[in-house]
Amino acid sequence: MSATITTLDPPSPAPAPRSRKLWPRLVRPAAAVLSGALLYAGFPPRPLWWLVLPGFALLGWVLSARGLRAAFGLGLLSGLGFMLPLLHWTGEEVGPVPWLALACAEALFIAVGCVGIAVVSRLAYWPVWAAAVWVLDEAVRARVPFGGFPWGKIAFGQADSVFLPLAALGGTPVLSFAVVVCGFGLLEAVRQVHRYRTTGTVPRAAVVAAAVTVAVPVVAALAALPLVDDSAEDGTATVAAIQGNVPRLGLDFNSQRRAVLDNHADRTEQLARDVKSGKVAQPDFVLWPENSSDLDPYRNPDAREAIDRAVRAIGAPTVIGAVLAPGTGLLRNTLIEWDPDSGPVDTYDKRHIQPFGEYMPMRSFVRIFSKDVDRVQRDFGPGTKVGVFDLAGTKVGLVTCYEAAFDDAVRDTVKNGGQLIAVPSNNATFGRSEMTYQQLAMSQVRAVEHGRSVVVPVTSGVSAVIRPDGTIVQKTEMFTPDALVDEVPLRSSLTPATRLGTLPEGILVLLAVAGLGWATVRSVRAGKDLRKRPENAAPAP
Repeated sequence: MSATITTLDPPSPAPAPRSRKLWPRLVRPAAAVLSGALLYAGFPPRPLWWLVLPGFALLGWVLSARGLRAAFGLGLLSGLGFMLPLLHWTGEEVGPVPWLALACAEALFIAVGCVGIAVVSRLAYWPVWAAAVWVLDEAVRARVPFGGFPWGKIAFGQADSVFLPLAALGGTPVLSFAVVVCGFGLLEAVRQVHRYRTTGTVPRAAVVAAAVTVAVPVVAALAALPLVDDSAEDGTATVAAIQGNVPRLGLDFNSQRRAVLDNHADRTEQLARDVKSGKVAQPDFVLWPENSSDLDPYRNPDAREAIDRAVRAIGAPTVIGAVLAPGTGLLRNTLIEWDPDSGPVDTYDKRHIQPFGEYMPMRSFVRIFSKDVDRVQRDFGPGTKVGVFDLAGTKVGLVTCYEAAFDDAVRDTVKNGGQLIAVPSNNATFGRSEMTYQQLAMSQVRAVEHGRSVVVPVTSGVSAVIRPDGTIVQKTEMFTPDALVDEVPLRSSLTPATRLGTLPEGILVLLAVAGLGWATVRSVRAGKDLRKRPENAAPAP
């Protein structure tokens, strides 16, 4: 008789709950969105510039050693977490479609840049290569399509940061690079600390990489402090910035063009009375905002008379922001130098005009998505010459609103002799959104970048007077008629950033291309080695 012994297989483990399987897949996407949200939270009006550092550290972790498709998807999530709230103001009066379209387009640029960051993340000193790739991405976004959209440059969120002096050294590209490399360096430092706690040893090269990428940007910013100078090299000038306000919020203010003009004329005449009574100093010149006269004073005698009356009352040359409407052809967004005795004597036409705002590309296609396209009934055309007015002996560089985001537009005015920069702007169509604060921060960065006082007259947002060290010394409240009068230092020396122009950006772009090329070559070689290795061979140590 024989006994049969049956062996029982151990019971199969119970399947893990679906939620436990799903959660690890969601960690990196959630972290990607959070990284973008941290970048947004570091922008004005919040004084939390330092939040971009953990934002980039988190983004670096999300992208490390990811494949191309995964990096693109994660980068898109981070870009949306950044751009959707940052650009919310673009839909303030025209609904969500333009806002969502623009934010998604900008997020796509960031997603492509994040693919590049993932590619270089395996290289030694990867934070340097990755930061250069980010600057390359910003450089492309600032130029294409339709002339580019530089809004959201990391440099523009650093108006109050310890890194700001680097703007005087190499402009916004160097400032962005330093901040980004420091953020990625923080991740590398955390990794090495964790590695040491786990293994008790850390490769010397890894320690050096972590220390260099965190410490060098901070040390460089401190070393650049002597470049930030607000002394009056060429004496001073007393300038007045007029904020006339608009009759009501929204795009409809354009239908009340005469009321907007009258507001600025009335506030200028009130300033003249304040000067006569001794309340404020007599200004050497006066700055009105962009669109302070949407009535063409060359074609509307009543508009010309209102401006003439106000300028004669204050007795100083005044810059008027006007819309010029010739009988045929394109409109012009123009700044007019208006003399109290001679009337209009010089003009500057805005060079960087705003696509989908001042002119409508692909009009028939865009109309499919939004009927608001027809609000732009007649396109504006760009100017061609650099704007510098001689106002009572002071050379004033002119940068109209949207142009403040473009490096070349501001730099050109300084290289052409501007001793002071004026940024006449119109924020009325963006209500009480963050737009005016974001743009004001740009002007603070430009002040340090070029070593110039910057005066920002705005129709209804926040007008301000900024010293060459980026300090705001006077500002208005939103939607409040006001006049700022201040004695500002004039300067003519050029910072290294002004002298070097696009060279620092070009070097960083080449660095990014070199890093991407090196990483690609290494990847190809690694693939060849794997194909040559015998099937059962042990992997190389």
